[in-house]
Amino acid sequence: MGNDDSAVKRLKEYLHSTFHIKDLGPPKFFLGIEIARSDKGISLSQRKFVMEIISEAGLSGCRPAIIPIEQNAKLTYVDYDAGISSSFDDPLLDDPLGYQRLVGKLIYLTMTRPDIYYAVQTLSQFMHKPKQSHMSAALKVVKYLKTCPGLGILLSRRCNMEMTAYCDSDYATCPMSRRSITGFCIKFGESLLSWKTKKQSTVFLSLAKAEYRSMAKTVCEIVWLRGLLLDLGTEVKGPSMLFCDNDSALKLAANPVLHERTKHIED
Repeated sequence: MGNDDSAVKRLKEYLHSTFHIKDLGPPKFFLGIEIARSDKGISLSQRKFVMEIISEAGLSGCRPAIIPIEQNAKLTYVDYDAGISSSFDDPLLDDPLGYQRLVGKLIYLTMTRPDIYYAVQTLSQFMHKPKQSHMSAALKVVKYLKTCPGLGILLSRRCNMEMTAYCDSDYATCPMSRRSITGFCIKFGESLLSWKTKKQSTVFLSLAKAEYRSMAKTVCEIVWLRGLLLDLGTEVKGPSMLFCDNDSALKLAANPVLHERTKHIED
């Protein structure tokens, strides 16, 4: 890639003289990602890959689901050392390879489907000893994909060169470890640039601390992206805006007194 057509042409001629390559022109399909260009920008989707997942799961004739995972779903793992085993109503899968293969494909699908990132992050925690409930939740994600298999992301042509980020934290989501979940997405102009959902590595005793940790992780990603874009010759305009739904911060701002929930935050 580059903005100098003559340099790109010379590189192609050199590679062709050495490796005998074939110039296929602008990409349309690359590693399962379908690339479509229009006046609005570049669209990235994995429709063919989604249809293959639906067919292999045997859900071609099923009814689509409207959400990828049930709200407040509490999936648990098996830990014999801690005395946590599987019940008769939710036994371990006889062959975990099918579950591991399905979740692995869903992980690759999150490259263009940020709407299933939270569900896939939850399912990927049970790759070692999956249970029947885990497989049912994974199949629900596949049913959700059937609703709109061609959904993807749009890299818009219009860009104001400003970076905006949104983050949130789901407090003590994991019923086993009581850890919170961090989720964020970062936009460059009108294009979605980065997104992630991950369980926090530390157990926090309040929502304020969990939200603060979520914002700290998002700021780290913003700093890295701004440096990366600068190396590519693109400078972000002005400071990056970070939006966070933090009810604890609103209450502390309304009553600005020393509070133990914020004593770890430096002024």
